[in-house]
Amino acid sequence: MTIKYYDIKPWGRSFDEYVRMFNLTSADLKRKILGCGDGPASFNAELTERGGNITSVDPIYYFSADQIRQKISETYDDIIGQTRKNRDQFVWQEIGSVEELGRIRMSAMAKFLKDFPEGMMQKRYIPGELPSLPFGEKEFDLALCSHLLFLYTDNLSLEFHLRSLEELCRVSNEVRIFPLLDVNANRSPYVDHVVEFLRAGKRDVTEVKVAYEFQKGGNTMLKIC
Repeated sequence: MTIKYYDIKPWGRSFDEYVRMFNLTSADLKRKILGCGDGPASFNAELTERGGNITSVDPIYYFSADQIRQKISETYDDIIGQTRKNRDQFVWQEIGSVEELGRIRMSAMAKFLKDFPEGMMQKRYIPGELPSLPFGEKEFDLALCSHLLFLYTDNLSLEFHLRSLEELCRVSNEVRIFPLLDVNANRSPYVDHVVEFLRAGKRDVTEVKVAYEFQKGGNTMLKIC
């Protein structure tokens, strides 16, 4: 998978969403964390403010803050429009409307953009992408992958998923993946294949219900140890 600038549709989630998507406890937040595919999420910025140890890896970090800001501006209306068109696939409870969703996402991405230049200098943001990460064996305690694996089932092959999960397990002692649905809010057909593959490799794999649901039915994560 090679990143192309014109393919990028940056969309960032907040610290609070990460905590709920991945069932993160106060003890989890003190671990050495890798955020894989974080994009313009504010999780790194907000956790760093709280004294956390977090590294984010994403191909979007090859670009400058100004380029990312421009791309957000160029793609925002399309993403919001697609969400409005498919609003029946989402749970409008904690987020009450498409407009509120837009405000929440833009707030998270603004925090990211403010933090990004300093974070790059501190090497908290690392350009890179699955299925080959620029990290050593078991460099992290916990790896989180949000809205990448399983979500893009139609675009990323089963082989890509298997190689990516192997790589995440190589660099981290524990891996959590959210959600287990594809972009159409259907459970990805890859989930069962991935679970079987990982268990065959003697890994402990569990599907865990979480206190977060925006896509209908999207309230479980995969936990791999």
